[in-house]
Amino acid sequence: MDEIKRLQEMVDESSSIVFFGGAGVSTESGIPDFRSVDGLYHMKYDYPPETILSHTFFMKNPEEFYRFYHDKMLCLDAKPNAAHKKLAEMEAKGKLKAVITQNIDGLHQMAGSQRVMELHGSVHRNYCMKCGAFYDARYMKEAEGVPRCRLCGGMIKPDVVLYEEGLDQRTLSNSVSFLSRADLLIIGGTSLAVYPAASLIDYFRGKYLVVINKSSTPRDSMADLLIQESIGQVLGAIRV
Repeated sequence: MDEIKRLQEMVDESSSIVFFGGAGVSTESGIPDFRSVDGLYHMKYDYPPETILSHTFFMKNPEEFYRFYHDKMLCLDAKPNAAHKKLAEMEAKGKLKAVITQNIDGLHQMAGSQRVMELHGSVHRNYCMKCGAFYDARYMKEAEGVPRCRLCGGMIKPDVVLYEEGLDQRTLSNSVSFLSRADLLIIGGTSLAVYPAASLIDYFRGKYLVVINKSSTPRDSMADLLIQESIGQVLGAIRV
């Protein structure tokens, strides 16, 4: 495929690569996408997912929030796919400087990536809202109803950015730093529909912009290379 060959050339001549990814990177590991035709937005709940996953709803209806969260967000059996593994390999070889992800599943770290900027947090970090005690994702998965702290009985909240909540400033500034110094930016598995995360790519000033996504994105016309194929297949074919 000519597109893969062109991407290989770009990777070969770049020394500071940044990957910016979204839900499409994890759907190939069996984790549902929010906005795809068969994604979470099309599932039948008493409230739309966007409402359930808001700070207001979490505080007012923790039981319903955790029913949804437990069923749909804690995909702890998922394994890294070819995309996750290739990105970890690229980092290990010194080519990839950072992964900036909108995902909360921790699959990049599971694959071996070290520098992962998690814009929307992680299901693997959970804290008691009363005393701050830490709990892992397995504890949350095994808890019935609203997870409570073993130490003080307080409600536990996932370290996940809900609607109405702001992004972590340190994660944002680190992401901007990596993007502004990259010579190749690969955007993969994201429709670039979620803000402010999607606006971060405006800080990229490098040589090559590559978009790998099955559906169209607002940045397609700006891309030096556009590949509308499976992110796992595309990255899996790249040699590092």
